[in-house]
Amino acid sequence: MALPPILRERLRLPVVASPMFIISNPELVIAQCKAGVVGSFPALNARPREQLDDWLAQIRETLDAHDRAHPDQPSAPFAVNQIVHRSNDRLEHDLEMCVRHRVPIVITSLGARPEVNDAVHSYGGIVLHDIINNRFAHKAIEKGADGLIAVAAGAGGHAGTLSAFALVQEIREWFDGPLLLSGAIANGAAVLAAQAMGADLAYVGSAFIATHEARAAEAYKQAIVAGSAEDILYTNLFTGVHGNYLRASVVAAGLDPDNLPQSDPTSMNFSSDRPAKAWKDIWGSGQGIGAVKAVVGAGELVERLTREYRAAFNRLTALQAGAG
Repeated sequence: MALPPILRERLRLPVVASPMFIISNPELVIAQCKAGVVGSFPALNARPREQLDDWLAQIRETLDAHDRAHPDQPSAPFAVNQIVHRSNDRLEHDLEMCVRHRVPIVITSLGARPEVNDAVHSYGGIVLHDIINNRFAHKAIEKGADGLIAVAAGAGGHAGTLSAFALVQEIREWFDGPLLLSGAIANGAAVLAAQAMGADLAYVGSAFIATHEARAAEAYKQAIVAGSAEDILYTNLFTGVHGNYLRASVVAAGLDPDNLPQSDPTSMNFSSDRPAKAWKDIWGSGQGIGAVKAVVGAGELVERLTREYRAAFNRLTALQAGAG
């Protein structure tokens, strides 16, 4: 099945920038969209909840102005991430804001709920649901999601443990709709590889932490630049859901990264104030950060990814020609 127009017509690179808790803000989203990739942020980043209305208005107005000034190179659409877990006591309010502002793409996480999908569909928006295995993928589509985000091993934040090859292969056996792949994608060659194995778009997060627009401490950005795959730790201690984090931030919090206790998954809580306290000083990151060499603007990062994507495509074309 072809991608819906919203995910096809205005992207200059087949990338959706993933929503990062605390990090993603309107400035980053706007820069990502202007550069030609889907920008996104978690609704819970807007605090207090009333700020979400202001953020959505700011993004809409700024991108509309950009499009009027650059009709030949309009911005990519933006997305809002909604945590649909039952402990999120802001969901009803935040979803209402998305409907009011007609957010074009809603990314849902930690549960699939038909009523959320129906609300987004009511104004013509689409829903992408992130999953870590094939069973959850089936449930998401059965409950009305339009597309899937396969969160494979090595992805930043909440992530699964399955190989990207295995996860995409299993999903594509039965699903021909929009499929995004997440997991250690931080250069253009990896974006092309995601498409080669069957995904439509790449889902890129950690590389955007080391950008000028990201709402991250300078030490966090520099840790991304200095880090590599070996610096990533996988644990469920901090939110009740397994995720990948920078080992240095765990050590700085006074914890032994090699002897972390397990959290009770039933204690997972995404109420209005809990996530900020749980995540404030623990830095999420995926395994692909070895590709990040400097803190740059989000637009410059997209330009790098685009150059690398084209170079990888040309290499592949040359290899195919040689084999022929």
